[in-house]
Amino acid sequence: MASYLQIENISKSYGLKVLFDRISFNVNEGDKIALIAPNGAGKTSLMRILAGKDRSDSGGKVLFLKDIRIAFLEQDYDFDPQNTIAQQIGDSLRTRELLTSLGLGSSDRLMGELSGGEVKRVALTQMLASEADFFIMDEPTNHLDVDAIEFLESYLSRSRCTLLMVTHDRYFLDRVCNIVMELDRGAIYTYRGNYQNYLEKRQERISNYNAQTDKVRNLLMRELEWIHATPCARSGKAKYRKDAFRELQERASQARVDTNVSMDEIKYNARLGTKVINCKDLYCEYPGWPCIVRDFTYNFARGEKVGIVGRNGIGKSTFINLLMGIVSPQAVVRGSIERGSSLQIGYYRQDGMSFKEDETVLDVVPDMHLLGRFLFTPDMYSTRVSRLSGGERRRLYLLTILMKQPNMLILDEPTNDLDIVTLNVLEEYLLDFSGTLIIVSHDRHFMDRLVDHLLVFCGDGVVKDFIGNFSEYRSFIKDYEAEAKRAAKASTSAKASVTASRQSPSSPPTRSGVSSAPAKRKLTYKEQRELESLEAEIEALTAEKAALETQLSSGTLAYEALQSTSARIGQIITLLDEKELRWLELSDLAS
Repeated sequence: MASYLQIENISKSYGLKVLFDRISFNVNEGDKIALIAPNGAGKTSLMRILAGKDRSDSGGKVLFLKDIRIAFLEQDYDFDPQNTIAQQIGDSLRTRELLTSLGLGSSDRLMGELSGGEVKRVALTQMLASEADFFIMDEPTNHLDVDAIEFLESYLSRSRCTLLMVTHDRYFLDRVCNIVMELDRGAIYTYRGNYQNYLEKRQERISNYNAQTDKVRNLLMRELEWIHATPCARSGKAKYRKDAFRELQERASQARVDTNVSMDEIKYNARLGTKVINCKDLYCEYPGWPCIVRDFTYNFARGEKVGIVGRNGIGKSTFINLLMGIVSPQAVVRGSIERGSSLQIGYYRQDGMSFKEDETVLDVVPDMHLLGRFLFTPDMYSTRVSRLSGGERRRLYLLTILMKQPNMLILDEPTNDLDIVTLNVLEEYLLDFSGTLIIVSHDRHFMDRLVDHLLVFCGDGVVKDFIGNFSEYRSFIKDYEAEAKRAAKASTSAKASVTASRQSPSSPPTRSGVSSAPAKRKLTYKEQRELESLEAEIEALTAEKAALETQLSSGTLAYEALQSTSARIGQIITLLDEKELRWLELSDLAS
């Protein structure tokens, strides 16, 4: 098995903060690795070194196997806002197929007009269309809706590509990756298997480390007693023993105690009346855009935990802004929204961070105790916001909202850029939160743990209430779509069978008993045989098209096979159009 990437003794520090120190690891052909680390631990810095956009402080080596094709997906995609999508990534059959699969059918839109989720789709299309041997991705699911996430998940899990990615999406990690690599306190640890296996083995490692540290501490206590009790310990004869004592002191101070985000002492205002937010006959649209909500009537209840889902750009964030009373002058709004008098909302917005870059962490949250409970150590209090990682900024922003003690929380995509440790503790806090909770998120694990039901934005203003969690909803939708396809196919087959076998009916009689419509001719024997043959041919072509589309989306086809498969699908579509038209003509004669 070929080694695609060798990392030897690379380091990175910012000031006194050491991100990683002389780390080494390999990525072999076929490995699908998820890199996990707390925010600010150096994940993105490591990715930038691999991409050649930054350098190791200690020299070291970053060696890729010669002649392999490498594609990088960075969190911030560089694009020209004046380019169309086609100009940005090229216009080929491959890119068109991928854009369609990712929910971006048109390639003539300007990049500057796209939402964050749509830009991410373009970046993914460019990466996947490269057909690289080795994909390196930094948070590939950020800003994607569930349809795009599930497509990418299926593509990568079936592909033979090699993969190294940073992700916080635990379902995505479990279904795509076969190795979890942890960057922890400047060192790299590798675990083969899924996320659950990683959690178990990591705990074993920490427990073993602490058991060894306990032994060292016991030895240290005996040495300390010797130092105090033995006068000759101060003489030159015992210098070696004093040196060993100092080493024991250093080792004993390194016991591993995980410092987790803790929200135990972050309180909230429990006083909330029976009225929270009541919507009646709510209507909202923007001129030239599809309707966002139409005739929406719903009363949000105290203690309710509701998720809001729907594809990118369908209006979820606009709906949340309506609830908050944030309405653009261009919006057409009718109906009513009533808010309870004791309501105190904490609103976490996707674009809500408005820190001044020269502010320090302590300037933003002047409470050292809360900062400490939220993983901001004393040496970070004077750190300027501009020096924080994206995840650290998000964590600080979340703290500014929670510390105001809201009795209703509205969280719009809160999981983007947060590390898994923070997400786990945030989930525990929200499970115990007795106020009203509204979450807009595409993180399936996060939603499954927290919400009681979903408001599903279906498009054109339609909003449906689904009782159940996110996975139950996706399972329901897939079963519904599969049943609809089976029913449509059965209906088509039954109609064709009945039409082909029955005789032409008589024309309706007139009052005098004489037919008023001209008699239709019957099918000739040759035409009858042609109709029966067409039914079989259409069924076979439809099955072939479905099989080829599955191959095309598998990500396993070589370039030549990809071209020939795409060309054959085009031929089949043309043939189906011709044969279905002829079938309709003959069916009309037979009816």
